[in-house]
Amino acid sequence: MNVIETDRLILRYLTTEDGAFVLALMNDPSWLHYIGDNGVRTLEDACTYIVNGPMAMYARVGFGLYVTALKEDHTPIGICGLIKRESLEDVDIGFAFLPQFWSQGYAYEAASAVIAYGRQVLGLQRMVAITSQDNQRSAHLLEKLGLHFERLITLTNDAQKVRLFVTAS
Repeated sequence: MNVIETDRLILRYLTTEDGAFVLALMNDPSWLHYIGDNGVRTLEDACTYIVNGPMAMYARVGFGLYVTALKEDHTPIGICGLIKRESLEDVDIGFAFLPQFWSQGYAYEAASAVIAYGRQVLGLQRMVAITSQDNQRSAHLLEKLGLHFERLITLTNDAQKVRLFVTAS
């Protein structure tokens, strides 16, 4: 089911049919370095992640991470959406794209549409985003989207500190 459309992209719900794409994305070196290792090693692991992660969040709060696909041929190129984490007070914007689709404006186009959706459809006044401290590309994109760095935070007791960016209310 399509949730958001832009000039070049379709953002839609993840389903278990996206398992192979999610497996590839979550094992890309940039995902492993900047987001972390979720232990997704098989197609079955990817489908379990989709069911217990994004699909469960859709059922619980009505939104989540969406497959971001090219409008022209429906090729999945990344994920982008809104996440409600127990460890954060606010809803956060998340995104990850396969490297071959970087530097073409897709992440900006998708994330801009997600922020507009969050404000106009979900009524969110404030949204946040988190990045690892060394993820300069994502930090630059967040600033381009109008978010600003607020502070370093720790999401879990044993995790490294991450940068928290916030939208203007």
